[in-house]
Amino acid sequence: MGSKINLLLQSWPQHVVGTQRWLNTRGIDSRLADKYVRSGWLNRLGHGAYIRAGSTVDWPGAVHTLQTQLGLDVHPGAITAFELRGYAHYLALGGREVVLFARAKIKLPSWFNNHPWSQSVRLVSSGMFTDDEDTVSKVRYEDVELAVATLERAAFEMMYLVPKQQSFEEALQIIESLTSLRPGVVQRLLETCRSVKVKRLFMYTAEQMNHPWLDRLNLSRVDFGSGKRTIHPGGHLDKKYNLVVAGMNHQ
Repeated sequence: MGSKINLLLQSWPQHVVGTQRWLNTRGIDSRLADKYVRSGWLNRLGHGAYIRAGSTVDWPGAVHTLQTQLGLDVHPGAITAFELRGYAHYLALGGREVVLFARAKIKLPSWFNNHPWSQSVRLVSSGMFTDDEDTVSKVRYEDVELAVATLERAAFEMMYLVPKQQSFEEALQIIESLTSLRPGVVQRLLETCRSVKVKRLFMYTAEQMNHPWLDRLNLSRVDFGSGKRTIHPGGHLDKKYNLVVAGMNHQ
């Protein structure tokens, strides 16, 4: 028993949840895991989930587990992705909600949903893109490696949440800082995004900021849909994108 638990603890990354599925791959079934809990080697986090005794685990280590051990297509996105990538240092931080994006119909395990993480976590299920290859990349955060939305994808996700779950003013601040987005990635997201509102709002805000990468987009290949979209009732109508939005204070 000694060598098995020693091997397990050596292979167990700090600050990461261990699922029963992962333990099984190391030859540790649920009965043996229970024994390790009784012996004080492991603590039970919830049904089918454990942490090393004496270790602390927060939402980043839990999301790492969802991605690597359970293979779930879920990632920190929208404003959370900007925070993890260091783009939101001037925004309201400290205990704000963590935003995770997942493909439609993905369900998170009960141990994740029921645990009191240091920040509340919102799961947004969306089939927003028909092609989202290469729109997440690895970021190290608090000693944990996470697959996080790229800046380009996070900008679209942020617009998806405006205005109900993401303030327009904060979104504008972020968009203003995105001077070096990759035009090829933006182009593909515009062409494969299913949400007319998101595409229009993204382009409207980017054009207000007059970013240099805009010149390299081919908007004739983008379907912006038809009819008016209202983001802010009582706002002004932008005729180019047929979008009703609040007035902008951008200088």
